[in-house]
Amino acid sequence: MALAPSHQQIRADFDRDGVVVYQAFNDAIADAALAAQRLVPPFSYGRMTWIKPSFLWLMERSAWAKRPNQTRILGVRIAREAWDRALESAVLTAFEARIHGDRSAWQREFDAAPVRVQWDPERSIRGAKLPHRSIQVGLARAVAEDYASRWIVEIRDLTPLTKKIRGLVEAGQHGRAGKQLPREAVYPATDEARRRLGIT
Repeated sequence: MALAPSHQQIRADFDRDGVVVYQAFNDAIADAALAAQRLVPPFSYGRMTWIKPSFLWLMERSAWAKRPNQTRILGVRIAREAWDRALESAVLTAFEARIHGDRSAWQREFDAAPVRVQWDPERSIRGAKLPHRSIQVGLARAVAEDYASRWIVEIRDLTPLTKKIRGLVEAGQHGRAGKQLPREAVYPATDEARRRLGIT
């Protein structure tokens, strides 16, 4: 059963102009992206590109940068206007009657969606599931190409910070580790994005 809408939150590091999303890559992709300040080859559009504004959710996904091909953590600052447009065109990966009404209509919209959104349980610094859900956003090829070449304002290598926080967590110093985390707050999505994603 889906969580209540109030438990779904977009939490991010953002300001008036930009939003930070996180991705995990191998050395080759990360080094090329940092040098170009864009996502360039060997980055590939062969599958859906997923971006996540929750640092701790990516830590869960990448096992704190220990999983193969996920050992480099990048913080990608993108234009806030582009982020809002993406959310306003997104379709949830799971049917929700209160949002979509008809399952077949949702399926048609989902199959053609340039942007897909999935809600996953947010994580604590200890890795425990939290009551609210965190958003991850999947970009189909055409949108991913815009993201990789036009949306990006800055790419930062957060691998050293990730390793520092991981070391504190592994040492049981969760309080100190938490103070090192990127700043995140509830993001004020537009009315259209809230409607499409079921946020109240």
